[in-house]
Amino acid sequence: MRSGRILVTLLIGLGVIGAIVTGQEAYSRLLYLGVLIVLVSAAWTWLVTRPLRVQRTTRSLRANVGDMFEEHFEIHNASVLLNLWIEVANETTIPGAAGSRLLTLVGGRQKRTYTARSWLTRRGAFPLGPTTLTSGDPFGLFRDRRQFPAHESLIVLPNIFEIPSFLSPPGLLPGGQVIRRKASDVTPHASGVREYVPGDPMKRIHWATTARRGQVMVKEFEQDPQAEVWLFVDAQETVHYQKESSAAEASSVDPLLFKLDAFLLGRRPDFHLPPSTLEYAVTISASLAHYFLGQNRAVGMITSGRAYTMIPAERSERQEGKILETLAFVEAEGALSLAGLVAAQGRGLPQGSSAILVTPSVSSELLAAVDDLQRRHLRPVVVLIMAETFGGPPGSERIIASLGERRVPVCPIYCDADLGMALASFSAAYHVQDNHVWQRPPLPHLT
Repeated sequence: MRSGRILVTLLIGLGVIGAIVTGQEAYSRLLYLGVLIVLVSAAWTWLVTRPLRVQRTTRSLRANVGDMFEEHFEIHNASVLLNLWIEVANETTIPGAAGSRLLTLVGGRQKRTYTARSWLTRRGAFPLGPTTLTSGDPFGLFRDRRQFPAHESLIVLPNIFEIPSFLSPPGLLPGGQVIRRKASDVTPHASGVREYVPGDPMKRIHWATTARRGQVMVKEFEQDPQAEVWLFVDAQETVHYQKESSAAEASSVDPLLFKLDAFLLGRRPDFHLPPSTLEYAVTISASLAHYFLGQNRAVGMITSGRAYTMIPAERSERQEGKILETLAFVEAEGALSLAGLVAAQGRGLPQGSSAILVTPSVSSELLAAVDDLQRRHLRPVVVLIMAETFGGPPGSERIIASLGERRVPVCPIYCDADLGMALASFSAAYHVQDNHVWQRPPLPHLT
């Protein structure tokens, strides 16, 4: 396009100088031609840019970190004129997002469609836009652009590692003390009947009592004492660390292999978590919630990042969605320690509930939280992210020894560990007996 500008400049310059010096009509015609090209180019740019439209569609507005996100772009040239080139700029905040293209020779009233695949490496909410369309005249004298704002946002949920097995916290075994708290779901613990009210499901009608009393009666249930698992996610700002890494180390996928997998085969490349204790804590919590909900356990979550959040324990796919969406926005900006979380919410948990503490803390606050849970007859399990392997201070081994004295199961997680295997192998080191968790003796080494 630079050559077109040079040509028009020469025409106008030569025409002006020649007309002034010689006064010949040929130079005046060159001047008029240059001015005409400028005017036509300006009008052309306006006429081919104003009618441009863009539409972005996707199958789902929810995805997980590590997934391949597909988005379809449709560029519509509503003008009757041929558009020689259209530059599409995808200005979303998704890191490394695809979708920016240069389209050529888009005819009048024609549409161009293409699919962009982006590899999701960061959790959170990202607007799908804005999108800027730029076009111009054949000589490259003028460029005009149209910007279309984002109308939808993509929620990127944490990555989930499949856990083959995990230590099932004992809670209260069947036949133990029933929790005297009404439940909205059907549980094995029926507590009585009451009169039917509009909105009660038909499956809860007790037909024998209904026939005997002559009015519709429904069954009431109490909570299953073994069902609840509570995740305490430590988001205190002062306990989280991130190991510094070079740009080469930060990229876990070879660019050529990524393009082959993403654009040609549509496959998901291997994903490695960034060396951050917060990202490990969020991913572990998401994976444990997915595992226990798959085991038909009621799962709740408590955390305090930018805001204090408590999700009541439930068992459903909808519950997993709520937990994952909350974890997608957790940041290490909290001032409340893990001991503070337990003190604030521990009294509201039914006795015998299981409490899984996910934290990189090497502070005595962690021991205080465990002691508080045990005093409330709750069953703590600690998933300890080894802070020193992420560039944090030492002290994790001391914490593990102190927790061992309290007979609290501890799952150490190291940087670059395979989380699925690390969590599963931890469960093999413990067994449940007599409503308590016992550590298995280490196997003798064979010589």
